[in-house]
Amino acid sequence: MKSYRKVLTFHTKTRRAFINITRILEECVRESDIKEGLLLCNPMHITASVFINDDEPGLHKDFEIFLEKLAPEKPYDQYYHNGYEDNADAHLKRTIMGREVVVAVTDGKLDLGTWERIFYGEFDGKRDKRVLVKIIGE
Repeated sequence: MKSYRKVLTFHTKTRRAFINITRILEECVRESDIKEGLLLCNPMHITASVFINDDEPGLHKDFEIFLEKLAPEKPYDQYYHNGYEDNADAHLKRTIMGREVVVAVTDGKLDLGTWERIFYGEFDGKRDKRVLVKIIGE
């Protein structure tokens, strides 16, 4: 069995962002030379997420509105966590959106559904964040 590991770095200009990373992960599969296996992708930070959904701008806006209703950024003093940092909402948003994705690799390609795309979700940005890509298989 082969193993491939790569760490990606993202730095968003905004506090929150959704970045389609599907093409980057497809390139990782090509680099790995693994034809049959599994790809794991997860942020190495507790205020970010990797998830699968449709790449449709209206849906991304719906995510933003939905998440802000469930865990509004402000007022900062509504959260017990906010003392040293003001990112309690980002922790909650990450929990809602999930931590990682695992995608089958079949015949050297990501085995995604027709409209499925992989996204990096940032909820406390404006600084470097790392994302782990691990592919195992043959």
